[in-house]
Amino acid sequence: MKTCKEAALSWGIPERTVNYMCNTGKISGAVKVGKSWQIPDDAKMPPDARKEGGKRSQAKAPKSLPIGISDFVRAQAEYYYVDKTLLIKEFLDRRPLVSLFTRPRRFGKTLNMDMLRVFFEISDEDTSKYFTDKKIWQCGERYREHQGQYPVIFLTFKDVKFDSWEAALDKISSLLQTEFGRHRELLNSDRIADYEKDYFEKVLNKTATEVDLASALEQLSAMLTEHYKKAPVIIIDEYDTPIQEGYSQNYYDEIIGFMRNFFSGGFKDNRNLSFGFLTGILRIAQESIFSGLNNLTVNSLMDEEYDRFFGFTKEEVVELLMEYGCADKEPELREWYDGYLFGNTEIYNPWSVINYVAKGCVPQAYWVNTGKNEILEDVMQNATDEVMCRLSSLLEGETVVARIDQNVVYRSLAEDPANVYSLLLVAGYLRIQKKELQADGTYLCEVSIPNREIAAVYKNEILSHLLRTGSVSRTTANRIAESLYSNDLKGLQAAIAEYMQKTISFYDAGSEGFYHGLVLGMIALMDNQYIIRSNRESGAGRYDISLFPREKRYPGIIMELKWESHMDRIGLEKLALEAVNQINGKRYDAEMKENGIAEVLKLGIAFSGKELCIRAE
Repeated sequence: MKTCKEAALSWGIPERTVNYMCNTGKISGAVKVGKSWQIPDDAKMPPDARKEGGKRSQAKAPKSLPIGISDFVRAQAEYYYVDKTLLIKEFLDRRPLVSLFTRPRRFGKTLNMDMLRVFFEISDEDTSKYFTDKKIWQCGERYREHQGQYPVIFLTFKDVKFDSWEAALDKISSLLQTEFGRHRELLNSDRIADYEKDYFEKVLNKTATEVDLASALEQLSAMLTEHYKKAPVIIIDEYDTPIQEGYSQNYYDEIIGFMRNFFSGGFKDNRNLSFGFLTGILRIAQESIFSGLNNLTVNSLMDEEYDRFFGFTKEEVVELLMEYGCADKEPELREWYDGYLFGNTEIYNPWSVINYVAKGCVPQAYWVNTGKNEILEDVMQNATDEVMCRLSSLLEGETVVARIDQNVVYRSLAEDPANVYSLLLVAGYLRIQKKELQADGTYLCEVSIPNREIAAVYKNEILSHLLRTGSVSRTTANRIAESLYSNDLKGLQAAIAEYMQKTISFYDAGSEGFYHGLVLGMIALMDNQYIIRSNRESGAGRYDISLFPREKRYPGIIMELKWESHMDRIGLEKLALEAVNQINGKRYDAEMKENGIAEVLKLGIAFSGKELCIRAE
């Protein structure tokens, strides 16, 4: 016999739906033991289980979905809220002094940090009412006794995105002004010295200098401890957003210098600290921002601790879909937005899941449209031929072996392009398939693109890079896709030739591998009509590139690429014909024929410098 929870997990439906169907006699053999149902191990899920759950959810008129809501009080009261309050329990069980949570953007970090603020913060309002119906409240008095017992300093740097250090510092000053303003009671406290109140007034009036602001955490935590006779909780959300902007906008040294002093005062040897939380994408240990901070516990997406609290688990997604009457959309949603692995837990992108359901279950790249993809832009700017080739392999659904260093920093891209995989992983653009810890603390990993949404942003970013650098126009890119689509070989050759004319400097030291990556990047626009593969075994050899049609009305396409330096037109034509003969001789179309693709277009493409020739059969 199994419990309702076990049945729900195996059937992929909410536990409450299993309970409901037991109560209504729809699960054969289910018996009630005490207050719980016991279900036979061989019991089958009723065929209308998902439909039944959908009807029940629709009848309840579910709340609106919280798109862009990071205010915990509002989110849990007015919107559909996925309960993540057991994060508090796990923290209190471990009780690290300072915790850093590194996760990709839009995975619920800010909402979780605001939840911690509301839970721990002393308030004139009885804030326990926001937790009495949450999971944390059922965990016992030892956890409830911490609710509303601490002063809290809360700062989120998610909007510190400016093109100069002066503007960024002004924004930080404004954030500190607001946070100091939340603690105006200190100005009337007889426990606070006059010189401390003078400092408080400078921050409040925005007359504080950069040096003054750098000690703000240290000063405010000391005043709160004096006033409340209890050290505060310090919460810093998206701490590395200003650092990423500093790297992109050329004020990296200034922001690193400021943050080093700012965090040192708040977290290093600060006796006026009960505990602290930080969130971000990177841990940035190499920059010594947390130099000497031996009380810092880092929780990355590689760690099992806290792995269920950022993003949605499969069970949470299934329950959400049932609530909104669209349980049948789970396979499509999984294909588009699943695929992340935090610790050992499969995680869905919460931002995209919420938008998908809210917008009538229309699959789109919701997450990637929430802001600039600076990390991918940096990857493109520093990409070597090998990196571009691997990115192309990832787009084809392949895995790539990469060394992952969790201490990687933004400017390390220029020092070692291989660091791109570490940045792409922590930023949410890659998924770990397998990992093995190395003696130096890095991981040797097999990584892949997690889902269709991220595949779309890779494709668009590669194309955008070509457009930004002026190496290909939008018209040229469209002509390449359209020529392949319509089997227009003259148009295809003209479009590729135009592209190469504009990028001649790249071809002075060409290679077949480089042309391979070039062609893969150019045909990326075709992945809606074709599944693009490269360097796969078929027949008696390995073809260069193949396009498997997603619908039988399109022909299959096989490309064999050849390259030689200093060739004339006649030589190129012979080389292209040689490529076509190789496709035929080694039966590269065998795999397509095995898959029932009768019509196959065979293209031999020969390159020499900026010149090319295409022959077809």
